Amino acid sequence: MHRQRFSREMIMRVAMYYNNRDVRLQEMPVPQIGPGELLVKIVASGVCGSDVMEWYRREKAPRVLGHEVAGVITQAGEGVQKYKVGQRVCVIHHVPCNACHHCLSGHETVCDTLRSTNFDPGGFAEYIRAPALNVDRGVYPLPDSVSYEEGTFIEPLSCAVRGQRTARFQPGQCVLVIGSGIAGLLHIQLARALGAGRIIATDITEYRLRAARQFSADIVLSASEDVPARLREVNEGRLADLVIVCAGVAPAIAQGIQCVERGGTVLLFAPASPGLTFPLDVWPFWRDGINLTTSYAGAPADCAVALELIRSRRVHVREMITHRLGLAGTSQGFQIVAAAQDSIKVIIEPQR
Repeated sequence: MHRQRFSREMIMRVAMYYNNRDVRLQEMPVPQIGPGELLVKIVASGVCGSDVMEWYRREKAPRVLGHEVAGVITQAGEGVQKYKVGQRVCVIHHVPCNACHHCLSGHETVCDTLRSTNFDPGGFAEYIRAPALNVDRGVYPLPDSVSYEEGTFIEPLSCAVRGQRTARFQPGQCVLVIGSGIAGLLHIQLARALGAGRIIATDITEYRLRAARQFSADIVLSASEDVPARLREVNEGRLADLVIVCAGVAPAIAQGIQCVERGGTVLLFAPASPGLTFPLDVWPFWRDGINLTTSYAGAPADCAVALELIRSRRVHVREMITHRLGLAGTSQGFQIVAAAQDSIKVIIEPQR
């Protein structure tokens, strides 16, 4: 197998995160790979909403963030058989062990290994090293019909796939999505692809409500309205069978609980900051058979489903990209995502 050689002195550019307003273009050595590993040149890397959660990121700063990546293999380590130099791939940063109690119970995303694995250094860099475990179960070749920037959506869409599966989504259900940022829009499209009966979306900004309608929501509502009352008006007197909360704040969670129909499910999808609490009246949950569940990340099987949904155009992702920036623009990209105004998806192109 041909392997491209890199000298130990080869230097690459990275976007080093210090905080949301301080992301610096710096240099560091290109990672050296070992047996079973891959070196991947990053062509596109998405800025995730979790990248700008300062309460989560600052303690680990400075570091190179970025986990929604796609690129081309430039070097393959000894023993790598499944992949070759020049192959276009998406690489997943968190992968499970597939052997622990949690994995064997179908809960791969709470596996200790999944929570500790990563690639080196991060996606906002010209190159990453994919460790052997990630190569074994976290690399997805991109079909010719899937672009690099579309490949960056495999990881976030896999999270939505797992979320709706965890929530036991059923075709024909009325789905309410609270928060129409990128996660909410992916959930809207996924629910449509899976056969939802009626999809209703909320947000606090007009820009994102227009986006929700563009990406196949049947009805959009301002989050400032009396959403439960409006739901009953547009859904034949009923609330939503499935409520997906894509805003990790107490008012959104409380609203989600108020909007679920008897026998329905509330999926808390967005991460919430530690210590966030709100009062919960348990009686309606018991009386009305309401399920409250959560979902974190995606497992390898979810990634495979996400790739097929993108390849088949059942979920349209290219149209969600509102900003494309070079590596030097990563700081600007973080500020755009943190502002959560007139943007949906920001893509960083490290080779620019």
